[in-house]
Amino acid sequence: MAEEVKHEHTHKEQRRQYTYNKLKGFGEEIIEEIQKNKVPNLKIPSRGTGNLVYDRDKRYYVLGDRVGRRSLGNVKQIRKLGQMVYTANFCKDLVQRDKTATIREMYYISEGWGIEFNTQQESNTVGEDLEVALGVTREDLGLMPEEDGASVYGDITLLDGDYEVNATRAGKSGYTISPTIDQVELLECGAERVLAVETMGMFHRLVQENAHERYNCLIIGLKGQAARATRRFIKRLNEEMGLPVYICNDGDPWGFHIGQVIISGSAKLAHVNHDLATPNAKFIGVTASDIINYELPTDPLKDIDVLRLKELSKDPRYQTPFWQTEIKKMLKLGKKAEQQSFSKYGLEYVVDTYFPEKLGLN
Repeated sequence: MAEEVKHEHTHKEQRRQYTYNKLKGFGEEIIEEIQKNKVPNLKIPSRGTGNLVYDRDKRYYVLGDRVGRRSLGNVKQIRKLGQMVYTANFCKDLVQRDKTATIREMYYISEGWGIEFNTQQESNTVGEDLEVALGVTREDLGLMPEEDGASVYGDITLLDGDYEVNATRAGKSGYTISPTIDQVELLECGAERVLAVETMGMFHRLVQENAHERYNCLIIGLKGQAARATRRFIKRLNEEMGLPVYICNDGDPWGFHIGQVIISGSAKLAHVNHDLATPNAKFIGVTASDIINYELPTDPLKDIDVLRLKELSKDPRYQTPFWQTEIKKMLKLGKKAEQQSFSKYGLEYVVDTYFPEKLGLN
């Protein structure tokens, strides 16, 4: 155990030094160009839709070979390039001091740069450009999301800084997944599987009914669209601890896609999908077939739901018999259902009957 902890600390320090060197090199490249009386001209992999490639072997989106250029000789690019340089310098200071800042804090700090961000989205985009240009993650750069993390409950012991915690002894809300989850060590795990659910309502129902013991699983409440740290944590559980992952969300196109982003990554984050996607994770519901088989209470599909389902049917991530069947079936039904609709049969039904059947534990 001591050797493992020592190895983790060494790996973290190496990663921090690597990121610092990449940031330093980014600045030195610009200075060298100026010293040679050249206009700084940076190559940045394109993140446009034309450069997104769905890798069928890896089962997630990756960036293609197209590269864009940012030049101080182009008036339209001066502001964006200046923001990148300021952001890189800000991140270099964070990495050097082993500190972090939220992306919202960086947005406000830019007020003092003279070329501040006009919107939070502009700030986020520059941060992602820096990720792509340097080949590191936002978390490596010391930038963290603003929102609270998702929760995990079950028999897993983690070392978060100097704090060792078992997720069953962290209160009924479990352990809040750290935005710096790659710096958290996974010490021991007695669970055999991961069950991730979209809503915190379902998470708390599972905890109350002791599902973590009954299914010998880790329960993860996704809080809607899973944050990057949550997806990274799920991938680590799958790869490092060898745990199969099962996802159960609301039975609508939005729930489908929340699950699919965990499985196959997102197009927007193609440059980091190799760290976030868990291609072997399995979506177990709520499906259109569940609506029929369990005679669930439903709501009619709205026009926007129908449009989204048709979009998903053409998405390369959904070109499997399972997804094509379920999408067509939902369109034909014209109905959708929430996870909580199982309460029609009583609060315990989802734990006593539905999940055991889905997980093959009967």
